[in-house]
Amino acid sequence: MTQDRQPAPFHALQPAIWPEVGISTETAPYLGLTGPCATSLDHGGVIFAPGGAVMVDGYFNLFNLSKWRDCCGEMPLSLQLRGRGRFQLTVWLASRERSWERIHCEPVSIEGDLVLPLDLSAATLPRMLLFFELVALSEGALEDFAWGTPMPPRQTPDLMLSVTTFRREAEVADTVARFRRFRATSPLRDHLRMLVVDNGQSVTIAPGDGVSLLPNANLGGAGGFSRGLLEARATGASHCLFMDDDASVHMGAFTRTWMLLAYATDPRVAVAGAMINADYRWQIWENGAVFDGGCRPLFHGTDLRNRVSVFEMEFDTTGPAPAGHYAGWWFFAFPVDRAEHMPFPFFVRGDDVSFSLANEFRCVTLPGVASFQESFTDKAAPLTWYLDLRSHLAHHLSLPAKQIGWRRLMRMVASFYLRTVLRFHYDSLSAVNLAMEDAQRGPAFFAEHADMATRRQDLKALTVTEAWQTLDPRAPRPGIRHGRLSRWQRAVLLLTLNGHLLPFANRFGSDLVIEAAHRENHREVYGARQITYLNAPRTATYTVRRDRRRFWAESLRLMKNCLALRRNQARLQAEWQGSYADMTSERFWQDKLGIADERRDAAQ
Repeated sequence: MTQDRQPAPFHALQPAIWPEVGISTETAPYLGLTGPCATSLDHGGVIFAPGGAVMVDGYFNLFNLSKWRDCCGEMPLSLQLRGRGRFQLTVWLASRERSWERIHCEPVSIEGDLVLPLDLSAATLPRMLLFFELVALSEGALEDFAWGTPMPPRQTPDLMLSVTTFRREAEVADTVARFRRFRATSPLRDHLRMLVVDNGQSVTIAPGDGVSLLPNANLGGAGGFSRGLLEARATGASHCLFMDDDASVHMGAFTRTWMLLAYATDPRVAVAGAMINADYRWQIWENGAVFDGGCRPLFHGTDLRNRVSVFEMEFDTTGPAPAGHYAGWWFFAFPVDRAEHMPFPFFVRGDDVSFSLANEFRCVTLPGVASFQESFTDKAAPLTWYLDLRSHLAHHLSLPAKQIGWRRLMRMVASFYLRTVLRFHYDSLSAVNLAMEDAQRGPAFFAEHADMATRRQDLKALTVTEAWQTLDPRAPRPGIRHGRLSRWQRAVLLLTLNGHLLPFANRFGSDLVIEAAHRENHREVYGARQITYLNAPRTATYTVRRDRRRFWAESLRLMKNCLALRRNQARLQAEWQGSYADMTSERFWQDKLGIADERRDAAQ
């Protein structure tokens, strides 16, 4: 093969992402190794003996050609390889509709950087992925690689990363340190910066090297990210990226995001990061989500070690997003000038849903742009049930596109009811009732209680049976015992709401012990009299029992709240929709956050 090609400009659209200590040391979601070869956790790369092979087809490194074409139009594409040695290189074009094509297949010699232009004449279908394989013909190394183009960017985004934190000093300090190391060597360093919005006013990070710190009033994630968006506008950022303070994100995700925004032909393009389960770092928790009578994560449980599953997910996420699509704020980059509405003052939970639905973004997911997050399972508590239902009701009342009738609202409420009652979670059912009552108090209640101080204390006080209790580390752990009733037995018990409608139910039933990961699996709690839940690390438990007195008290209260909602729905919809624009305006948040007062004090 002739290798004396003239050097051409190369802009790395998608740099390699390698397994990384502190993020994920799983290999299969990144690449597949066979034969005599190995990868390093210190600096990435693959070392080969003859016959060793690497297949770069994992979620973090395959290239979704169709997504880039949809967002950025046609552009020439190249593969850059850095390393040494002689290899057999095969570049594959995969499509759902037909057999895969080998668009490049020949021996290559690598000494330093090698950039190979790709012939994409066979790439004519609407859903196409690129990946490659290297087989070592000699000893050698693949030090790095990237998918890129000789075409210069269309625009130069100024991307501000907005990180909201509350008393997580160690986590945010680590995030800042990782970002500074990345930015120091990135060719994009002049166009990337980070703002840490400190709701706890306890962080002591030194400003500089692209990082600034801003103490802020604690109005939750909604208040913190609103402050970040206001600062992005004030400092001239073209794009803002909302992200969590622990930032378990490969730094290469920032480069991929910036590049898509730089080449995008549609000014509405926004990048939504996936969430990966931190307990199982090969498993998608969600890759985008849809709100339709409830929040439904997309591609939940997808195994990133399985190439077929990953390819299907990428094919399915190519093209327009489904109706009701929204992006989580663990990683969401969007154009500042397209955010016509600021976040709604939910404190937490629901602010990202409302923000996505109210603004006309074109959300795109990209392979490898993901955050590793702790499972939500252990975090479920009466507070989260309250926040979830009241935000669900607020979306349906305030957003015309989500306006639905009373019966559909009742189906949503019934889902919350059954998920609490069947598991004897009466604290959570009480929180559900409080959420319904507060939503019917109207949007003014949310404005007046943007800091959630009173409600947080109220919900803490009503959390009696569902509070985790730390186990004695010297004591044996309770044995796991799940319910195992047949389908017809479960059906009968469902009609009795798991025994609540039977007069002598407390005289029979099983005492179960269930891991927190199974808390939402209702099939395993039928026939119980008492349920003990064990958290993921198996260090804490709480126990709930069937209590017919609390069941009837909260059930009748819920019925009363549902009837009140039916009477008042038209009035509430008019009130919520009439107030939404004001409560998502810059003026609202400047007043709530005391920005005018801060500026006046600074001037003095």
